Amino acid sequence: MRPLPSPGAVRVAAPLRQRSQGSVRLRVARAGGATVVADLAEAGPARLRLPRVHGAVPEAVLVNTAGGIACGDSFCVDLDVGAGAALVFTTAAAEKVYRSDGPASALANRLSLGAGARLAWLPQETILYDRACLERTFEADLAADAGLLACEIVMLGRAASGEVFAAGALRDRWFVRRAGRLVYADALALAGPVADLLARPAIGGGARALGTILDLSPGAEARIEEARALLADPGAGVEAGASAWNGHLAVRLLGRDPDALRRGAARFLAGYRREPLPRVWQG
Repeated sequence: MRPLPSPGAVRVAAPLRQRSQGSVRLRVARAGGATVVADLAEAGPARLRLPRVHGAVPEAVLVNTAGGIACGDSFCVDLDVGAGAALVFTTAAAEKVYRSDGPASALANRLSLGAGARLAWLPQETILYDRACLERTFEADLAADAGLLACEIVMLGRAASGEVFAAGALRDRWFVRRAGRLVYADALALAGPVADLLARPAIGGGARALGTILDLSPGAEARIEEARALLADPGAGVEAGASAWNGHLAVRLLGRDPDALRRGAARFLAGYRREPLPRVWQG
């Protein structure tokens, strides 16, 4: 048996492995007064299911048959919601990002909404295992009167098993354009001793989960007081706030209890949308 390297020894690069590359591309259109699938393509372990729903708006449910995302894996979701069409997008379960021995995992979400289109982007939470490395991008191109409601929740460490996200990396970038003009851009970068960084009052105040809810729908800015009323009691150990400018509304959530943050976000979304969340959220 070869001896373990001594502290301070030169680190050996992680071995090259076969990586998962999953992608889905969905285009929906308005036809005969309803939203219908115009094109669907799937690759790798990414699959999209469109279950029967009782409401007028169809749901698209993303399934990762690989069971999670390992270091170096890459996944892409490409949605095109045509003029007048409406869609709810979600995931079958929380997405798990496993620890990395070097390479980062990549998630790329690209959305396009035509004139009068509506999209509710409501994936379940992303769980980063300790020492996971994730680079995620969210890009949306909206027609002048299109409406997008997007929610993303990140949990740092597996709360159920008591795991702490002591170290790792998260790089999250959002870009939204309306009629070709950039109207929203945001970036988050956490790297190194993440738990220590988030323990600082000026950064996270001990948070172990964070959420962003963004409404870029006509009239969203005028709903700021409604949003703040819905956030009056976000849950134990959860801090939340809402702001509105340039026609859109943004909600931020930070929580020491990841499950409480998820429940608070779910209550807000149900109240704000005035309809239940997709059934997979209730499993």
